[in-house]
Amino acid sequence: MSKTTWRQVLPLALAAFFVVGSLSNIFAPQSIDEEYLRWGYPHWFHFVTGSLELTTAILLARAPSRLLGSALGCAVMLAALGTVTIHGEYGHAAPPFVVAALSIFVGWITWRKRLSDSGMTDTTPAV
Repeated sequence: MSKTTWRQVLPLALAAFFVVGSLSNIFAPQSIDEEYLRWGYPHWFHFVTGSLELTTAILLARAPSRLLGSALGCAVMLAALGTVTIHGEYGHAAPPFVVAALSIFVGWITWRKRLSDSGMTDTTPAV
């Protein structure tokens, strides 16, 4: 019987978050469309955001591409964090901040696993 760990579940939970986010941006209700316009983005920009989020989810779901998915997810969330911060919507800043931090963490555990799998666990520089 295999034991499922949080290191296996967290990237998939993050991927699920990005799937939900992508669908809510691609099939944006009028309220989301109006937010993008209020922030100064073109009327089609929610499709770009949704496509990037869906790409992130796909990359996160597969172990070989997880590091790239983590980087893309972090970039998308930092852009969202920047947008709401610039427009003074500080109450909306927590979710993108948390997801960006989780993306960094998933990237870190993925990178560490790759190092251990390749036998390169000692990352201290040689003197």
